[in-house]
Amino acid sequence: MQIRTRSEQLVEDTWDLGSLFSDAQDWEQGMETLKRCIEEAPSFRGSLQKGKEEFLATMRWYEQTAILAERLYNWAFLNYSSDASSSEQVRRYAQVSSSMSQLSAAMAYFDPELLGLDDTVVEAYLADPAFGDYAVFIRKARRFKAHVLDEAQERLMALQSEVASVPRTTFSDLTNVDFDFGMLDGSPLTQSTFSSFLMQEDRELRKKAYKQFYHVYDASKHALARLYEGQVKQDIFRAKARGYESCRAMALFPDNVPIAVYDSLIAAVHEALPTLHRYYRLRARLLGLEKLAHYDVYVPLVGGIHTNTPYTQAVEIIAKALAPLGAEYVRTLTDGLTTERWVDRYENKGKRSGAFSSGTFTSKPYILLNYKEDVLRDVFTVAHEGGHSMHSHYSAANNPFFQYDYTIFEAEVASTFNEQLLARYLIEQSEDQAMKAYILGKQLDDIVATLFRQTMFAEYELRTHQLAEEGTPLTLELLRSEYRSLLQTYFGDAVEFEEESDLEGLRIPHFYSSFYVYKYATGISAAIALSRKVLENGESARKDYLTFLSSGGREYPIDSLRMAGVDMADEQPVREALATFANLLSQFEALA
Repeated sequence: MQIRTRSEQLVEDTWDLGSLFSDAQDWEQGMETLKRCIEEAPSFRGSLQKGKEEFLATMRWYEQTAILAERLYNWAFLNYSSDASSSEQVRRYAQVSSSMSQLSAAMAYFDPELLGLDDTVVEAYLADPAFGDYAVFIRKARRFKAHVLDEAQERLMALQSEVASVPRTTFSDLTNVDFDFGMLDGSPLTQSTFSSFLMQEDRELRKKAYKQFYHVYDASKHALARLYEGQVKQDIFRAKARGYESCRAMALFPDNVPIAVYDSLIAAVHEALPTLHRYYRLRARLLGLEKLAHYDVYVPLVGGIHTNTPYTQAVEIIAKALAPLGAEYVRTLTDGLTTERWVDRYENKGKRSGAFSSGTFTSKPYILLNYKEDVLRDVFTVAHEGGHSMHSHYSAANNPFFQYDYTIFEAEVASTFNEQLLARYLIEQSEDQAMKAYILGKQLDDIVATLFRQTMFAEYELRTHQLAEEGTPLTLELLRSEYRSLLQTYFGDAVEFEEESDLEGLRIPHFYSSFYVYKYATGISAAIALSRKVLENGESARKDYLTFLSSGGREYPIDSLRMAGVDMADEQPVREALATFANLLSQFEALA
């Protein structure tokens, strides 16, 4: 494997950011416009309380400014993500991040003024059709009344937000740019290739990759622990400043998700741990081992199957798998993944690891990948991120700006839904029993990674935040001890861990977006239920699902998912997903 520099990437393999800005000069001009908007912002102080026409004028100005700011930020963020080794991309990203903080500070009066209006006044305004594009936003914003500070305090909070991002950006630069994992077996070991090495059949190669990779983390473990502690302290500061009971309560409040949903997820998964331990014991038997090492848990359950799927072929397979969603959905996604250039396909030096989807109200819904032809999982990643981008496409097309942005809680349904259809298609199309077993094993691995593993992460975040909220210092030793205890609980007695295994807790990027990962677990649970409905109930279920994709931020996530046909306030979807895992495990055991 050779890792290209950014300049060596073929143009057709990169995204076309022209729907945001045509070039750097165009972006710089946009930044000048934003600067003028920031200077104008104080002139609207008091306008919300002057009368309906002034209120409406302010909302229209706010809307246009926010659309511009979103475009500017996304262009800089996407360029930075594709090459963080470029000083120019780093400068622009820092510049727009600073401007976003300045805009928030300049509009510190907005929320206090909005929340200071009487309910009768606001409802009278919202009865006017002219406010139609803003009604959902205004009603949701007023729900935060108990947690919004006065103007001076809000200004300080906005100015502090730039500082608050330092742990996250430092962690990203340290692990994606500064860390050099070296070469292994003639190929570079990187954040992206690490997963490929751990899926190799050669156990000694897996072990070498694991040891070499974590050796780099071990050398910086104290700094990484301090960065995570800094993130947790930022969370505690914001929760206390805004009057929330806890960091977790603050994180769940915007989505109107009850704390019980989080707790019941952990409880249900704990009840299913015996089935997970059975899965790891089976994995050990199939590998001919008495005990698994931590570097053994990602090898495909069925060995001897090697796949090579060029990117264009992956798109063709995904198009066929998603046919139940209709010709329009498939055509739009296929064009986006190919000729419309939504996607930045392959790894290059300085590029962010992993994958994500990120668009704006007026742009293409862009996708960052680090696609590898020899990793079947990457075909699923394309389907996954395509689900996010189609969700963005439908949301932007069917909603005004202030209600198009859906929550992460909903987003993880749209992505894992596509993976469910893809797995079903691959199993049905395969005539080879070994390949069917391979795909079944892949489904098992995905539920382990998305439902069990993300719940373990969610439990770790809960523990670390609760300890810090109680005044316990988050030392390196404590963080490692808490993470190791969870590893042992979730993996059971089939796995023996290495001395460095608990360093894994210091390398998870999502921990810098606190209380985010539980949404992966709830998302796959909802996706399993909804994909089954679409496949079994046909057109009516398909329309319900597309209505959900089109709803944007119109409803709170649990309400929008109810419209699609699944109630995530109830434990049943999670328990059904766990039962699906047990059923797939039995099917796999029969084939294996």
